[in-house]
Amino acid sequence: MPVQYKDYYKILGVPKTATTKEIKAAYRKLAREWHPDVNPTRKKEAEEKFKEISEAYEVLSDPDKRKTYDSLGADWQQRARDFAGGVRYGTGAPDGGGVHFDVGDLGDGGFSEFFQTFFGGMGRSTGFGARTRRSRGDDVESTLDLTLREAYTGGKRTLSLQTEAACPRCRGTGNDRGKLCHDCRGTGTVQTQKSLEVTIPAGVHEGQRIRLAGQGRPGIGGGANGDLYLVVHILPDPVFTLKGDDLYVEQPVPIYTLALGGEVEVPTMTRPITVKVPAGSPNGRRLRIPGKGMPKRSGGYGDLYVTLVAQMPTQLSERERELFRQLADLAQKR
Repeated sequence: MPVQYKDYYKILGVPKTATTKEIKAAYRKLAREWHPDVNPTRKKEAEEKFKEISEAYEVLSDPDKRKTYDSLGADWQQRARDFAGGVRYGTGAPDGGGVHFDVGDLGDGGFSEFFQTFFGGMGRSTGFGARTRRSRGDDVESTLDLTLREAYTGGKRTLSLQTEAACPRCRGTGNDRGKLCHDCRGTGTVQTQKSLEVTIPAGVHEGQRIRLAGQGRPGIGGGANGDLYLVVHILPDPVFTLKGDDLYVEQPVPIYTLALGGEVEVPTMTRPITVKVPAGSPNGRRLRIPGKGMPKRSGGYGDLYVTLVAQMPTQLSERERELFRQLADLAQKR
């Protein structure tokens, strides 16, 4: 029977332009979905699918194998016949040493004839075999919700996050004594709950990223862990509105104070302050209070903008009503 071509990109569901990170993510997702242990009712189908996924990842995650695969072109069948004469098959190290890749727990066979023809003599570079190639783990992003006051003051905060860690059974290789690791299902990672202490800079902005070095996904083959990036999201505040480094607040003011001038107490992020209201201030007038906004990265503080909102009296005595009538008459006679 002639060698059957394997479309590894299609198997992993990634385009030919996919990055190593995208290929790794696709493999992890499919490996968990199709591992035989989580598909007991269709074990045979899962075994074949899992081997196919592992084979595709073995080729596309290794730069040399991927380069060879991408160069096959339309004449791949002729090249397969040329390869067949001189290549030693097998997925272990070329010198026969090290741990042999054993898929015995996945059925009655290893990788396909297509793989053996073109890549059997190149050794395994990732996954479960002896020649594991070191690679850095992926970076991870997570949202960090902060109140406006937490963003203003900054400081330390302890977070509890669900993340990935190197599988303790196979030490992140996916290989347990030459066989597929059942704890991590061959992916080399397991889910874990982790507590982290984070230092939040004062005046942190919406969308700003805080980097936690080495707290991302574990590396492969002893490679360094990726980083964890916490993306700041500032929750709505019941009092203030945040725009850049500035804060905005609406302050009710009696109409008498707007007309005659006076003082009003205004909240800030630290303590209330007294603000002068100019006589004859219209409803909606905005006052700028320098240095009472958010901390700036370059030093100093933004500003606080106070919008004066006319506060009408709701209960008037007869004398007050009479005075309002007199004011209305005077206004009409101008």
